Amino acid sequence: MSYIDMSKEELIKLREKLLAEYEEKKALGLNLSMARGKPADSQIELSMGMLNILDENTQFVGEDGLDTRNYGIISGIKEAKKLFADILDVKPSNIVIYGSASLSLMYDTISRAYIKGILGSTPWSKLDKVKFLCPVPGYDRHFTICEFFGIEMINVPMDDNGPDMDMIEKLVAEDDSIKGIWCVPKYSNPSGFVYSDEVVKRFANLRPKAADFRIYWDNAYCIHHLYADNQPEILNIVTECEKAGNPDMVYEFCSTSKITFPGAGVSAIATSEANVAEIVKFMDAQIISHDKLNQLRHVLFFPNMDALNAHMMKHADIMRPKFEKVLEMFESELGDTGIASWTKPLGGYFMSFDGMEGTAKKIVSMCKDAGIVMTGAGATYPYGEDPKDSNIRIAPSFPPIDELVEACHVFIICVKIACIDKILETK
Repeated sequence: MSYIDMSKEELIKLREKLLAEYEEKKALGLNLSMARGKPADSQIELSMGMLNILDENTQFVGEDGLDTRNYGIISGIKEAKKLFADILDVKPSNIVIYGSASLSLMYDTISRAYIKGILGSTPWSKLDKVKFLCPVPGYDRHFTICEFFGIEMINVPMDDNGPDMDMIEKLVAEDDSIKGIWCVPKYSNPSGFVYSDEVVKRFANLRPKAADFRIYWDNAYCIHHLYADNQPEILNIVTECEKAGNPDMVYEFCSTSKITFPGAGVSAIATSEANVAEIVKFMDAQIISHDKLNQLRHVLFFPNMDALNAHMMKHADIMRPKFEKVLEMFESELGDTGIASWTKPLGGYFMSFDGMEGTAKKIVSMCKDAGIVMTGAGATYPYGEDPKDSNIRIAPSFPPIDELVEACHVFIICVKIACIDKILETK
């Protein structure tokens, strides 16, 4: 029954029952977390064989003709470029291999623009103002990078096709201080949305006023499917930008952090050959080479895409029951209450949950008091400010399923109490 249609007396009685359940949960002294999209221990175990893949019989001299145990090959070994080119469906010449995490690569890409500019443009540090467009709800780490550099962030609403392209096209065409937009195009963080073909094509055909405007295409979950038989496709942004005459306009990021070892994977950027040349030139002042032995481990562990895809289905077999259990509990406990909505992703690491306006902070606070750590309310918006105070990111991946169920029970109780209190304000 919809809570909105219940009488004040019915709501008060239900609230008393829920508060009793909440106090019982608090008394258990729980210490559970759904705060971040960390792979579970069982997922990390899938890659343990990689640690022993290098031995005295390994051929350390690769296609480049240089020993991977020594200095050199700043842009990454050829075999690693081939692996990421296959993952992202681009040419190896479009790839630069980086360090252990794509977040560092994204930070460095922004930092270089601040210090040196992009393809001859004025360094951002010399400009009065730099702005970024931020589809919301979005990835908090993107927003943190912007805040660190003092970049002004502009919210762009999303639906299940992607960001509001009418708004984006208008803003970038009018304002040359808008230098970029953050995108998680496949299984978006946190919604799980997949950008439609039309949205990708409209991105590729943008005509920004700023010559150094770039699309920061964080394709973190491009092969992180939950289902073998239901894997949505997305158009290739690098190819589409080339077709549209905008080959330099996109930086596409990817890593193996949630494929193999979080924080100890390999990351890569895919972009135009002109951008590649500039990135490598600027990297020369920063590093002699990234960890080529780690690159070699990965290409030996994943000799082809069939091996990689089989590995990802093992991840899916661990993740899928967790997502399905959360969705089942939400539907069973909240489906007919009229107080909440949530996304139903086909991949990635998150789902997006919306309670009634003005309830998210209270829900997260109540969960914390009961021993359940959630992503902070507002974290999915720039500056941590959700204008509706309604959105909460759900991260089901890390807890064992019994702990996940317990955490969801507490979360649902908190949602119900917070929303009843909101409704009672108007009764």
